[in-house]
Amino acid sequence: MSKLVVLYKKPADPAHFDKHFRAVHMPLVQKMPGLRSFSFGPATALDGAEGTYFWMFIGTFDSLKAINDALASHEGREVVADIPNYYSDTPTILHLDSTDG
Repeated sequence: MSKLVVLYKKPADPAHFDKHFRAVHMPLVQKMPGLRSFSFGPATALDGAEGTYFWMFIGTFDSLKAINDALASHEGREVVADIPNYYSDTPTILHLDSTDG
């Protein structure tokens, strides 16, 4: 399995970010071909304090190729095009070649 990891620093308007991400962005994400599962939400330090990142999304796909195919699809392009509607910076996007236990 491969994971698509998206990390967001604290936005100017956290309430708007949260509302848009949940109500608009995630319904778009869920249409991406090949997405097997996902998790998302606020990211904090282990003691509950503000962390380096404000929010995290992790999507599971069969492979890196499946991630790239999903992002290149019509649905994936809609997901990427929606980012400026709730986040003014560029998120950090990573691939994790996962070994699930």
